[in-house]
Amino acid sequence: MSAQMTVAERVSAPEREAQPGPGRLVDHFEHGLDAPICLTWELTYACNLSCMHCLSASGRRDPRELGTDECKAIIDELQRMQVFYVNIGGGEPTVRSDFWELLDYATAHQVGVKFSTNGVKITPEVADRLAANDYVDVQISLDGATAEVNDFIRGPRSYEMALRAMQNLSDAGMKNFKMSVVCTRQNISQLDDFKEIADRYGAQLRLTRLRPSGRAADVWEELHPTQEQQRELYDWLVAHGEDVLTGDSFFHLSAFGEALPGLNLCGAGRVVCLIDPIGDVYACPFAIHDEFLAGSVRDDGGFEQVWRHSELFGRLRSPQSGGACTSCYFFDSCKGGCMAAKFFTGLPLDGPDPECVRGFGEETLRQREGGAVPKPSGDHSHRKSPPRPRTGQGQGQGQGQGQGQGPVPLTLSRRREDVAAPPVSACQESPLAGFTPEREG
Repeated sequence: MSAQMTVAERVSAPEREAQPGPGRLVDHFEHGLDAPICLTWELTYACNLSCMHCLSASGRRDPRELGTDECKAIIDELQRMQVFYVNIGGGEPTVRSDFWELLDYATAHQVGVKFSTNGVKITPEVADRLAANDYVDVQISLDGATAEVNDFIRGPRSYEMALRAMQNLSDAGMKNFKMSVVCTRQNISQLDDFKEIADRYGAQLRLTRLRPSGRAADVWEELHPTQEQQRELYDWLVAHGEDVLTGDSFFHLSAFGEALPGLNLCGAGRVVCLIDPIGDVYACPFAIHDEFLAGSVRDDGGFEQVWRHSELFGRLRSPQSGGACTSCYFFDSCKGGCMAAKFFTGLPLDGPDPECVRGFGEETLRQREGGAVPKPSGDHSHRKSPPRPRTGQGQGQGQGQGQGQGPVPLTLSRRREDVAAPPVSACQESPLAGFTPEREG
């Protein structure tokens, strides 16, 4: 891959003039870069699974989805802007018939690709192909170290599918692919088990935070870790942080004391953003709502125009008020927490994170004014309403049994598949029509 400009060189000339001297790199990030370090690109809403915490409420393909030529034009633009790499997701990106063509096109044009998948199409042949490409990184999603926990969140046999995909990648000789875990109340006690599974397949463990985005907006109070589990997670990350990736998901935990590895910064509209399947650009992958819509790659000027000149991104890159949080001793490390988590729980953006480890978020949640809590834009689910998890009696927000002492007991119930939204494209009920996944035995 040809040499690209350094992160420091990405700071715009006016910004360099406004802040003489080297300073901290993170200080430059707060004011934005002339190109994102990386961006998330959801290629499709089509998915063979219906994970109850899906951040984009995926399931059915949108008929307005960007075409192959449009996607290649975006890749050309990212190459010109010298974007380091792109995180491709969905939905399940591999169900697009042109996915492998687009992956090859991106890496041939000096745009590295990291793509997230549930593993459904990672056959031995595909694994061999991926292992041979030095500019591709694969991230397999797994949300339980046991089938009981994982399949409750992600759907029947998804645990088996993910492990089979990791075995195929390992057999192909692919090193340090990622195993991605969304941390929930059900799996915090399994952190050591997740690390063992990742090590078994030669993968690197990646932990991410559960946000109340997409379908997770309806189940966040039942799924997000308790205060005691937040501390358990923090202590585990302090002990294992050098070997585990977090994607800066947990900077709100820094108020426990020692800052975790990473930028500890909300990079929305500053160093990261999202392109959705129809080309709309949002400030953050977890903030899919009109409030955070910056523009469209289909507009004049394309993605570059949106990134460098959108009014929304300009506001996000201006000095931000931390509100009441600025008086907190830990504000410089946690920065008030996650913008999306606050927005989708009905909290002010200049207030505390709903999972503030000092308890200010819970207090603000109790004091918030009545009225509707914002809902994510768009629902592409296979069914009209996702089932709410049933985790035993008296286990609402912060009230789970066995906090920090083991996974919350699960009451597994059949997922409703009888209330289906009408098909919107040739994808119809299943985006995997005509594909038979590899099965053992």
